[in-house]
Amino acid sequence: MPTQAAFSMSVVRHVSLVALPDAVVSTIAGLFDVMNGVSLSGMAAEGARVPFHVEIVGEAEGALGLASQMPIHVQRAIDSIEYSDVVIVPSVLPGTDGWQPGRYPRLVAWLKQMHQRGAILCSACSGIFLLAETGLFDGKDATVHFGYAKAFQQAFPAIPIHPERALMVSGLREDLVSSGASMSWHDLALYLVTRYAGAVSAQEIARRFALQWHQDGLSPYIIFEGRMDHGDGDIEGAQRWLADHFSVAHPVEEMINRSMLTERTFKRRFASATGLTPIAYIQRLRVEDAKRRLERTDMPIDEISWRVGYEDAAFFRRLFKRSTGVTPSVYRRRFRIPRVPAA
Repeated sequence: MPTQAAFSMSVVRHVSLVALPDAVVSTIAGLFDVMNGVSLSGMAAEGARVPFHVEIVGEAEGALGLASQMPIHVQRAIDSIEYSDVVIVPSVLPGTDGWQPGRYPRLVAWLKQMHQRGAILCSACSGIFLLAETGLFDGKDATVHFGYAKAFQQAFPAIPIHPERALMVSGLREDLVSSGASMSWHDLALYLVTRYAGAVSAQEIARRFALQWHQDGLSPYIIFEGRMDHGDGDIEGAQRWLADHFSVAHPVEEMINRSMLTERTFKRRFASATGLTPIAYIQRLRVEDAKRRLERTDMPIDEISWRVGYEDAAFFRRLFKRSTGVTPSVYRRRFRIPRVPAA
């Protein structure tokens, strides 16, 4: 008799890919193509199988203009869908005024209904803004594009957010899934293929589409920007001085002397204003400068270490990896623009 696992792998899962006016076409199209990978790439003839029936769904069937100024065809209206195994909300553009809750009450109600009937809810990048309105993610860990993390925290403080993570799976049934910045929808697609079709199929899909897991997380992509909206003039002045002098010897002592505050008071106010201790803040500035040098120059790593303020190159390497999740040499290979040889 077939095992329960084998039976699970043989079931065709219905996937609803939600189209809404704030969505961007790239995520919808990419997810649609990858999750339909068997029929699109001819893998079925080789015996590989991805058991998904993917449909683009929305509030109404027909043409829909997206935020990226590209139209897309909505294949089914949500009112006609009574059950879906997987629902994915793609990347959205919140707009200059940020995400405005309450604009899609029908979609929010339908998402809650699908979840109640057993669907897992997934978001790609900023699609978590819409899913957050269901309340189902309250108290559950999630991720979002790091560029929207601050706005998301302000709009939905009940949801713990981890923008450095490429993928988060939460909920008692592992039924709340979110992927992080931009192209980490690759991780979401490969996770769903692995979950419902097995590792072999996921590996084949990854090969066919040249997809990669973001196994190091998204920390290497995040640019550090110190908080400046705290209203403490003394600390802001220290931050502005640090922006040009972070590589000097003993920068914490220099800041304290310049501030005319006691050491204890300065450190307390700095941490309260920026969310980081002075030394942690300096380390973030130094690592950020090192990242730019790794991206744009051929400078040896030991020299970069010295230029950003560290005589001990081994310590610098450990600090860099702790901050970004990768070593300086790996970072350089990943982010430096490659020299493409001429024909």
